[in-house]
Amino acid sequence: MTTQAAKTSSRTTRTPLVIYVLAVGTFLMGTTEFVVAGLLPEMAADFDTTVAHTGTAITVFAIGMIIGAPVMAMATLRVPRRLTLTIALAVFAAGHIVIAITPIFEVMLASRIVTAVATGAFWAVGSAAAAQAAGPLAQSRALGLVLGGGMLSNVLGVPLGSLSGQLIGWRGTFWALAVLALVVMIGIARLGPRQSSPKTLPSLRTELRVLRNGRLWLTLATCASINAGVLSVYSYISILIVDRAGMSAGAIPIALVAFGVGALTGVILGGRLGDTHPYLTSFVTASVTLLACVGIWAFSEQAFALLALLTLLGFVGVAANPIMISLAVRFGKDAATLAAAMPTSIFNLGTAIGTGTTSALLSTSLGVLAPAAVGVFFSVVTFVPLTALALSVLASGAVRTSD
Repeated sequence: MTTQAAKTSSRTTRTPLVIYVLAVGTFLMGTTEFVVAGLLPEMAADFDTTVAHTGTAITVFAIGMIIGAPVMAMATLRVPRRLTLTIALAVFAAGHIVIAITPIFEVMLASRIVTAVATGAFWAVGSAAAAQAAGPLAQSRALGLVLGGGMLSNVLGVPLGSLSGQLIGWRGTFWALAVLALVVMIGIARLGPRQSSPKTLPSLRTELRVLRNGRLWLTLATCASINAGVLSVYSYISILIVDRAGMSAGAIPIALVAFGVGALTGVILGGRLGDTHPYLTSFVTASVTLLACVGIWAFSEQAFALLALLTLLGFVGVAANPIMISLAVRFGKDAATLAAAMPTSIFNLGTAIGTGTTSALLSTSLGVLAPAAVGVFFSVVTFVPLTALALSVLASGAVRTSD
């Protein structure tokens, strides 16, 4: 009997195959958001425009994510998750095909917005689908795998996309993303959860009530400023590598891998430390992020120093992101769906603000130092909402391990 029970338990906690399919989906979504960072020179030349102007392809994607994550989370509350995810991947693939074939810059930008909305829908629903498919005994492991797919995109997807762009052209990279999305779509259509239970889903009114929570907004403001600073540097990494440090374009994938490895390691470590010391960990990572951005500004002409500082920025720059998401869900209480979707939206708001500001400043006297300057500015701004949040929680006497 005991042996049989153990076997049953093992089968119950075994990770369903659909979890891995969802992880591949988040890997593709994470890759497409920032793959443009490694393809800027090639895309700018093809569309006969400037690198700074081409960088708006990152900004508009972030804007699409801002809209897509919360809106689609609410719009699909009672839609079968399998259907939502399948449609999101179909739209994602179609958008990338349009990008791969269009000779018109404005059409490319419009397609980036559409694919970003689809990405927001996938991120908003994918985690919930993973939890549902895994069951209560394996939810944490399943969510870790799905979110890990997104982080892995920084380590493998974006650098590989940059490398493939140099080998077969940037359009080939987008064709590959479209084909892979269709493969994942078939996997989701076959393996995804058939139907969510309407009885267990919150109402729209309950979800929207979370927007009255002041601590949630302080958390979201911290999310925005973190990404505005870090992603302004990451998105224009090719300019720092080639135009500032004087390295060849072949060094861009190396820099992207260095940043990505640092980011993946930092998110894992930051999440673990944040379980017991969320505010202390956030302050430490924000402080080192500021130092890294200052270092990039000061030593960006030295190739080895720049690569080392970019790795450090990846390690600390996004390490607090899982902490911010956890705090948002905690402050959201009964409105967990919207509270979980909001950080994704606000992270991308920060990305849009940071990259948009950097793009505008590239034509000023700052020139190629604009990414580092924007990184320093928003790294300082991060301390404002983060300090207010910590003081608010401290004043309420709620600083405990569970907070």
